[in-house]
Amino acid sequence: MRTLHVIIAGGGTGGHIFPAVAIGHALQRLQPGAKLLFVGANGKMEMEKVPQEGFEIVGLDIVGFNRSHLLKNLSLPFKLLKSIFKAKSILKQFQPDVVVGVGGYASFPMLNAAQAQGIPTVIQEQNSYAGKSNKMLGKNASAICVAYDRMNRFFPQDKILLSGNPVRKTIAFSVLTREQGISFFNLDPAKVTVLIVGGSLGAKSINEAIDLHLQELASEDIQILWQTGKPYYQQAVAAAANHSDVQVHEFIRDIDQAYAAADVVISRAGALAIAELCIAAKPVIFVPYPFAAEDHQTSNALALVEHNAAMLVKDSDAKAELIPKLKSLLRDKELQELMSKNLKAMAIKDADERIATKIIELANTRRNA
Repeated sequence: MRTLHVIIAGGGTGGHIFPAVAIGHALQRLQPGAKLLFVGANGKMEMEKVPQEGFEIVGLDIVGFNRSHLLKNLSLPFKLLKSIFKAKSILKQFQPDVVVGVGGYASFPMLNAAQAQGIPTVIQEQNSYAGKSNKMLGKNASAICVAYDRMNRFFPQDKILLSGNPVRKTIAFSVLTREQGISFFNLDPAKVTVLIVGGSLGAKSINEAIDLHLQELASEDIQILWQTGKPYYQQAVAAAANHSDVQVHEFIRDIDQAYAAADVVISRAGALAIAELCIAAKPVIFVPYPFAAEDHQTSNALALVEHNAAMLVKDSDAKAELIPKLKSLLRDKELQELMSKNLKAMAIKDADERIATKIIELANTRRNA
């Protein structure tokens, strides 16, 4: 019997790329010798990041709908058709047993072409509110791996697998202590640490709220780890120049150390951030990015708020409400403990292997049919 052949399609952001790579590594662990091919969008970050993880990737000439420059969308139907033809060619050459879509531009044409040929497809839906493409693909998918309850609002119940979202192994199985995290960043172990993250590029509303109230926060006798992203970095460095308890980072590469050091977190509400924070189990205030498709970050955050596992501040209210809410949380130790407990209950550490196991099962069923 030939080795397992799987195509994993999608990307565009780290939130799509990381789960794709995690699933790929899990397939290699569970099925040594498996042949994997990644499919991304030309010009997007997966074309660089996926090969760095040791995987082969091919690109489609596909782009998304441009809401800012509508005239640029004139070529969109042609690019979609071209991508579907390319997807068919990839299927013919690689002969996959299963095709997996993780979201992003390349996911739709690849899964659409596979479904047309009767090849089993798996959707990895990371958010609590499914996007339009995945809802369309879900009707003919073999399995839909989700991270939230009540996803039968969007998909057939009998196809849903509650798998969780794959996170980095360094976070999923971290044994770092608070003391180690504090030491790593040269922080004061006697002070409460607030970690502020807004995604890899930062979050303008969060950064502006922190900047505006930095003097007020300094009077709270806390220390701050502030990941600003590149656009706000220099401004934040200048703002924090007279505050010795504020560390400004453009990007925190060792985020597992930062989670270990943190007592309270302020964060965007992307699916990957939420999966990591459930495992880290640190009390969190989410400021969802309001322009994400279908406002899915707000939906993601509300799924935790409903379980008393997080707090939420609207992006538009961040300047006025974020710091008062943070100060209130810092003073409420009982609420912090409740949130940590509820976050931990929602954590799934082996999402990558749950999804990989389902892929292997579908492949075996197809071969034995």
